[in-house]
Formats: sequence, C-alpha cells, structure tokens
Amino acid sequence: MPSSPSLATGPAPASPPRTVRDRRADLIVVLVALALAVWVTSGLWRDPNVRTITVNSSDQALFEWLLAFGGHAVTHWENPLFTYLINVPDGVNLAVNTTITVYAVVFAPLTYLIGPPATFLVILTLNLLATALVWYWLLSRHLVRSQLAAGVGALFIAYSPGMVSHANAHLNWTAGWLVPLLIWRLFALRRAGHWLRDGVILGVLVAVAFSIAAEGLFFAALALGVFVAIWALHPVNRVEARAVLPTFLRGLGVTAVVAGVLLSYPLWLHFAGPQRFHGTGFDPVIHSEDIAAFAAFPRRSLAGEAGLGTSLAPNPTEENSFFGIPLLVLTVICFVALWRRADAHRRATLWALGVVALIFTVLSFGPIAKVDGRRTDLPMPFDLVGQLPVVNAALPARLALVVAPVIGLLLAYAVDQLRAAPPRHRSTELAWLVGFAVALVPLLPTPLLTDEREPIPRFITSGTWREYVSPDGVLTPVPLTVDIYPDGQRWQAYALSHRQGEFEIPGGFFLGPGGPDGRGRIGPVPRTLSALMDQAGRTGLVPIVTDGTIREVKSDLRHWRIETVVLADEVHGAKFEVDEEALLRTGTALFGEPQRVDDVWLWRIPAA
Repeated sequence: MPSSPSLATGPAPASPPRTVRDRRADLIVVLVALALAVWVTSGLWRDPNVRTITVNSSDQALFEWLLAFGGHAVTHWENPLFTYLINVPDGVNLAVNTTITVYAVVFAPLTYLIGPPATFLVILTLNLLATALVWYWLLSRHLVRSQLAAGVGALFIAYSPGMVSHANAHLNWTAGWLVPLLIWRLFALRRAGHWLRDGVILGVLVAVAFSIAAEGLFFAALALGVFVAIWALHPVNRVEARAVLPTFLRGLGVTAVVAGVLLSYPLWLHFAGPQRFHGTGFDPVIHSEDIAAFAAFPRRSLAGEAGLGTSLAPNPTEENSFFGIPLLVLTVICFVALWRRADAHRRATLWALGVVALIFTVLSFGPIAKVDGRRTDLPMPFDLVGQLPVVNAALPARLALVVAPVIGLLLAYAVDQLRAAPPRHRSTELAWLVGFAVALVPLLPTPLLTDEREPIPRFITSGTWREYVSPDGVLTPVPLTVDIYPDGQRWQAYALSHRQGEFEIPGGFFLGPGGPDGRGRIGPVPRTLSALMDQAGRTGLVPIVTDGTIREVKSDLRHWRIETVVLADEVHGAKFEVDEEALLRTGTALFGEPQRVDDVWLWRIPAA
C-alpha cells in the first residue's frame, strides 16, 4: 500500500503561530462547507413540514417513511428490515431496499421530537457538510500538506455535480463521508501489529456503510480494489506490496468476519429472504451515463442557471458526471503537471488513480454507448460485467460518481504542488488561478428546487383515523400508494412518529418481486382497483364500471383486507397534478356514497 504522503517530506509544523493559522484555515473550511450545505438545501429550510423537493418528492417521502418506521421498529422491538405495514398482505423486504437503518436509529429521538420531514432535512444537510469535512480531514492530515489544497479537493468532492444532484432526496448517496473513512481504515490494515484491531474497526465501518448506502459501499469497494491492485502491481511498489501483504490480508480477513457476523441477517434477507428478487427493474440502457454528459454542465449550478445545463440524465437526480469541458481540461493539465514532477512512487499512485477513473468512466456508459442522447450500436464492457450477480442490481450511470473523488484528489495534489513550489513567473501563477476559476466557478451549486407539499389531512394528524380502523387494520388512500402517489406512506410516517399507533396500507413505494425474468419492480403488481384509481387521478376520466368491475374490486378489497378507503381534498402526485374530483366520482361508483369525516371523504368497507 502507498505510504502516507504526509510523511513524505518536511517536518511537522510546531510553532504556535503556524498552529493558530492552521486552526483558522480549518475553521474557514468548516464555515464554507456549512454555508454551501445550507445554501443547497435552503428551499427546504423555509419550512421542512411544508416544502418538498420538486424533482423527487416521492423519494423524499420514502426516506421520511424509512426514518419514521425505523425509529418505530426499534422502540417497539419490531424487525427494522422486514415489515407488513406496507404492501399488505405480502410485506416488504427492506434489506433489498435502501433502509438507512443506522440513521433511523441514531436520529429516532429527533424524529419523534420534530417529525420525519425536519429530520430528513437535518440529515441531508449534515450529509453534505460531513462529506466535505471528512474528506478535508483525510486530505489535510494524510495526503497533502497544504490546507488550501485539502479545502479545494474536499469542497469539490462534497459539492460535485453528482453529489448536488443526489441531494434531491437521496440520503444514501449523499452520505459521501463514509468513503474517506473507508479509505483511511483500509490503508490502516497494512500496519504491522495492529491487524486485529484495525480489521475489527473496518468491519464495523463496513456494516454501518451497508446499512446506510449499500450500493455506494459496493462501488467504493470496487474502486478501492482496482486502485490497490493497480498500485501493488506497479514495478516500483512490488517489494513494499509483498512485504505488507500478509498483514493486510490478515486484517482484511478480520474485516470480512466482523462485517459478515454483523450483517449475517441482513445479507440472508437480501439474498434468500422472503420478497427478494434478483436485479432491479431499471433499464440499464436508460440509466447509463451519456458520453457527452461528462462534458456537460449540471442544471443545479451557476452554469445551469445561465442556460448551459442539459437534459442528458434520465432525471435530475442522476446527473452523476456533468463536469464540464473546462474542468476536464484542467484535470488533464493537473495530471500531466503532477506526472512531470513526480518521483516513481507518486507516478505509481497517479497511474492507479487514472486507471480507476478510466475504468469507471467506461463502465458508467452502460451496455450500449449513448452520445448526446442518441444510442449507438457500440457495445460497452458493462454489457458483460452487468450480467454478474450484485452488479446486475446496480445502475451503471452511478459508477461515474467514483470519478469525482479522483478529480478532487488530482486538484488537491496540484494545488499542493503549486503551494510547495510556486511558479517562477507571475503570469504562470495567474494562468493557474484563472484555470481553476474557469473550471470550478461554473459548477458552484445552486439551491435545490422546492414546492409546497399537500398537507397531511386533519383526519390523520388529529388521530381521528383510529375510530375507523381496527388495531393493525388496513386503511388506504386513493389513489393507492405507489411511488407517484406517496400519500399513504407520508400519512403512516406521521402516525408512527407521533405515536398514534399503526395502520397498514396496501401497496407502497418499495422494490419488490414481480418484474420480468424474476427481476424486481417498483411497488406491487397492479390490480384492478389500483389501476382504476390511477386512471381516474391521472386522466380525470371516470372509468366505466360494470358488474364484472365491481366483482374484481371486491376481490381486491378482500385480498388487501381493506377496512377504510380515504380520499383527501388534496392528493399529492409526484409527477403530475391529480384530479381529486374524478377520484371522488370513481370511488362513489365503486363503493357507494362516501361520508365526510374531518377534511376527507371516507368509505367504510364491510367485512366479507
């Protein structure tokens, strides 16, 4: 493994004035990182219980539900990885979904105190801040001498286009602070005499990372594995690699055992438990990175605000590269400048970083290359790699997220080199300054787009629902809960976090079985009632109801054990406006005349 660059040259600073300046530099980085985190999420801070992320309100509702359910499960001694509260009667295997169990447990007191929406916002903001600070710590303490270099690298990584894009409600992918910790503890395994302790620490960290961002952990493990292999095989490092290999492997073995024990039940649920599936229902061609996207600008950036953003991503949450041509050019220049002045050992590190960036860039293109939105006939390596177990559940476009830390490291190394040996000519120094400004200023993030969310009905917030649903009974809003109609889980999250009790719902926003070829799908397989309500809410047209339709709907009601059907005055549609009047007329045609309770229309369903 590479030796710590912090020990490469020069004594550690010891004078009091330098110590004071270092602390001020640290404070400046903290303040800048905090300001950017609050700036990006500022639209939600206006009122987290009223505002929602415009482009991904369904995922926000899902993570709010996960926080409420996870806290409820732990405080009520229920299984946090499998639930029957949604998708009645089959339940949902949360181990094959994004569970964020650690967050749900750690922040459970806050969730009970201020509610899931506000807790979601706190975690999202802390994720961005912590990512910047932990990367800054790793860079400044272990990889570069200059705190300016560490700040530039860390702030770029934390607020890179991919991170800002995933800040559109992804609490898992914005937990980028896990990656520098994994890097730090992985390279600690080479220390002789500490392999047991270091292996245990890394094993616990792996278990934590799995429970927050399993897909991100998988990508980090792949990237680190490629880096270590390329670095160790370089001729200049082979002797050192052979010397530390036994200690490293012993520590890695301990890591595997500790993580395996801690994750034994989640892994069993994931690969062999009920309601599992193999692969996801997402099309890897659609969810692959467009080659032109690497040179494009993201929408939530200064360049995007100036009209230079594009729609090359499948949705605004998946702008995983979008570095822009100036940054790509600067990265190449930094790499060449570093290479020219590097010794053999530093070149081995640069070579390994370059290979990692190239491999993950090409893999992110998915099974078939796309250029500026047009599919080509050129097959890509992911066409083969994507058939492997576990890999077939990954979205290839997200592999591009690995490239941002590599760029951040190269920027930090370049600034560090410039600080250590400033250019002889002032014009050269000015050229570097202009180059960094031209490359990075257009990528400065702008706030996430937010809108007002539909309020949770007073029927739920007042607890009136308990008069119409038996203990552990089934209530459903209409339309039935899926990703584009998240109200059911929003209502359930409110009830759980406010200790009102439990009610079950059919459907939900989750990944479960039922997709083609044994793959997963979002939500349950549609039935007649859910299809009719979706048609009415989406189109505003009341479907034709026949005796056969009534029989099928009654069968659905028995299957789901529904006791109460509820229509709110304002229904949230994540992708379009919902026609509540058409839903009311459809419900009346199917269930008869409703009754008005508080601020909802309600149908009582007699037991079969």
